Amino acid sequence: MAAPMEVVVCADSAGQLWNCAVFDLHSGTNLLSYRGGNSSARSLTVLNGEFILGAQLGKNFINVWEIQRKDQLQHKIVCPGIVTCLTASPDGLYLLAGIAEAIYVWEVSTGSLLAILNRHYQDLTCLRFTDDSSHFISGGKDNLVLVWSLASVVQLDSSRPLEPRHIWASHSLPVTDIHCGLMGAQARVATSSLDQTVKLWEISSGEMLLSILFDVGIMSVTLDPCEYFLFCGGSDGNIFQVSLCSTVKHAETYFALVRNLVTCLSVSMDGTLLLSGSHDETTRLWDIQSKQSIRTITHKGPVTNAVIVPAPANMFLPDSRPAVPLPRFSRHLNPSEQGEGTESGGACLRPGPASQGSEETYLEKAEKLHSLMCAVTDKTVFGDGENSKVRVAELEEEVKSLKKINKDLYDFSIQLLTKPS
Repeated sequence: MAAPMEVVVCADSAGQLWNCAVFDLHSGTNLLSYRGGNSSARSLTVLNGEFILGAQLGKNFINVWEIQRKDQLQHKIVCPGIVTCLTASPDGLYLLAGIAEAIYVWEVSTGSLLAILNRHYQDLTCLRFTDDSSHFISGGKDNLVLVWSLASVVQLDSSRPLEPRHIWASHSLPVTDIHCGLMGAQARVATSSLDQTVKLWEISSGEMLLSILFDVGIMSVTLDPCEYFLFCGGSDGNIFQVSLCSTVKHAETYFALVRNLVTCLSVSMDGTLLLSGSHDETTRLWDIQSKQSIRTITHKGPVTNAVIVPAPANMFLPDSRPAVPLPRFSRHLNPSEQGEGTESGGACLRPGPASQGSEETYLEKAEKLHSLMCAVTDKTVFGDGENSKVRVAELEEEVKSLKKINKDLYDFSIQLLTKPS
């Protein structure tokens, strides 16, 4: 049998049969199961197509499995507190965890804790990355949704306070779910809340595009890949579908067979299937066009995570191994000061601010010398005659020397960064 293109990854709070499991999207066959503990809501993520991570419910650690070694819990990432939400960047370089009201940002290659963001005032409920890993969005019980630029968060300059790019404060009750569409920094973001509203935002401008009021609190939200429809899971078990292309935006109930609050929603890549997870201990697959339930997966407890994802290439290759093993993750911003040490021997390259000090760069010196040369027309600068010509020649030679130095440094850096390991 050929490997499936898309799979369902889900988990429940009981953890009696498995922590999380992988099912075939079209046949419902249980393909893989990962044992050990149980995962909390919004805390199951696939890292770089090689690992599955799930935050242990009510505990201060993250369970980690190699994606093709289903029967063995590989190791645990110990965190400073209970993890309430978890996500990994699509490029596999960064891992985010919500711990109380703080966002912890780790670099996966080194395990270094790069930043702790304390901009929320109450516990976080959800974290989401854009598809190009350039931004991430956080929501919490303080009713706030914050948009962060990853480049500004991981920069080297620690003297400046880290502030979000946008602060969306239109919700009046805790934020329950966030869905980020496609197109990276140009994406649209849907947020749901217990205040019975779903709001649609634009990252580039930070403006709210749409707000829809329901009769019940909304626990989950998602968009289809083309962003024609908005799907919202209610606390009463109803799933609402909203057309974003019609001039009149109103919610219609198409999926009403769920008997308890809908905690998870996800749409297949072709936009024809909708996956829902609920506290009635079922994961259901719906045909969007006919609005009919076509498959039900029964769990032993309330469903905490359910998502449709492209099947990683090595998920069904039992002999494959991750290209790079996960390092030990630090719990402190300065591990050497806390006695953790640094186990990684590699170099950590991160974007820095435009200026790291008062010392001028070679390009700044060259620009200043060029400006000075332009002032030679004023004879009071260097005097008349041969002295001016000699001084101009000297400045030109110095500019050439500085440009050559700058080019050599650039070429050396490129060779260092692109050198195969």
